[in-house]
Amino acid sequence: MMHPSRQAYVEEAQDTDMGIDLANIPVDRNYDLPSGAAGIPAERASAIISQFERKRRAAAMAVPTDDTRVRARLRELGEPITLFGEGPADRRDRLRELLTDLAERQEAAEGDVEMREGTTELGEEDEEDAEQQEEFYTEGSEELLKARKEIARFSLPRAKARVARLREESTIPLRTHIKHRKAIKEKLHQFDLYGSQIAGDRPVSICRFSPDGQMIATGNWGGGIKLLTVPNLEERWSVKGHADRVGGLSWFPGATSTASESTVNLVSGGGDGNVSLWSLDKQQPLATLSGHSGRVCRTEFHPSGRYVASASYDTTWRLWDVETTTELLLQEGHSREVYAVAFNNDGSLLASGGLDSIGRIWDLRTGRTVMILEGHIREIYGLDWGVDGYRVLSGSGDGWVKCWDLRQVRNTGGIGAHKSVVSDLRWYKGAEATSILPSEGRMEVDGETTAPVQPKKSGTFFVSSGFDKNVNIFSADDWSLVKSLSGHSGNVLSTDISADAQWIASCGHDRTVKLWGIE
Repeated sequence: MMHPSRQAYVEEAQDTDMGIDLANIPVDRNYDLPSGAAGIPAERASAIISQFERKRRAAAMAVPTDDTRVRARLRELGEPITLFGEGPADRRDRLRELLTDLAERQEAAEGDVEMREGTTELGEEDEEDAEQQEEFYTEGSEELLKARKEIARFSLPRAKARVARLREESTIPLRTHIKHRKAIKEKLHQFDLYGSQIAGDRPVSICRFSPDGQMIATGNWGGGIKLLTVPNLEERWSVKGHADRVGGLSWFPGATSTASESTVNLVSGGGDGNVSLWSLDKQQPLATLSGHSGRVCRTEFHPSGRYVASASYDTTWRLWDVETTTELLLQEGHSREVYAVAFNNDGSLLASGGLDSIGRIWDLRTGRTVMILEGHIREIYGLDWGVDGYRVLSGSGDGWVKCWDLRQVRNTGGIGAHKSVVSDLRWYKGAEATSILPSEGRMEVDGETTAPVQPKKSGTFFVSSGFDKNVNIFSADDWSLVKSLSGHSGNVLSTDISADAQWIASCGHDRTVKLWGIE
């Protein structure tokens, strides 16, 4: 009789003749490549693994499919937007390779930082503290503290009145709103060219309607400032305001109505780095505010009229006291030149944007950043607030206008507004832009308040200018293009809307100021 152990051996030998099924497939989990024994040097094996890892990383890299966006991203990276014989697919692959290289360099830099932190025995808590130290604060003056308190006292009653008005409007039936917006769109379709006037020997860089809508202030690249009457566009006042191009112009909130012509009515900023305060009866500025080391691109009056903000190529924006003509605040926060600033109607918040393609919302009462506007791939040239106090529009060199909601802390809308650079934009505010808060705490913005509550015209549309030679009118509810105004022979640099919504002004490289009116 055969021993059992031998019988088992024979059975196993018979099973092997049946082959291997799926359950018995051997799995090799040893990924170590043999060195010299396999005929592949260790260095070459490592290079092959690195190449496969790089291809995997490149395949997972998010790259735009639109060729225009690919070109814009290449330009942003400082690379040629196209090479000889290169097609859209090749250009997209080149961008993918560049982004992969950039990601690898960033990871290598982070690895170096971690190694240095390890040698200095910094833990994870110290690492978080180091990141938090990137945001820093400098001690302000007593004058700045007083200004912040004054701004708080000014803005809180206005915010209360605005919220009360929004509550009233929330009771209006939706059918009434739709009918109101439809009527406004029909009116906006009637805008057409009314008149044109040459306003300088060089391109006209900015135009702004006076609060009463009877004049247009213009500034040109030669440093000149002119006031033109509406609707005849006749020159009323002219001055050589700056040694270089005028970038910013803003009217005092009570100018041409409650303010005297001998007091401050206008503020301007120029390429010489100065901010000038002007009356309407003198050829010399009432005061010159010096401090910027670069070109001043935009200037804006605070709704109270007591302060002026200026944006400059020195990567800062500054807050000035109009009465004392002193600098209250030098605010950093942008990595490149600051181009645009804008106050909200309450006067509590300021938006700034610049050539770093990032916008920031600042709380003037505390000095803190409320929100960062990240989404544009090119420079931000235009900023303006809505009458609701919590939405802001930004216009960029990428041709897009984006709407940002402070309550939701995100971008809530985007419009491909122009085929090229968006140079300026203005959200229609009606009389709210210059309204003075009555003693009983109500804001009379578009006329006397009547019962029942009716929708307001303010905030229902905005206009934008671009390097495609057009001025576009957009609805502010569905962000649709209502009408495109064509007439300039060059890039349009600025635009504005009168307080009564009867006129739109624009200016640009063709050295003209054009007035568009409702037929």
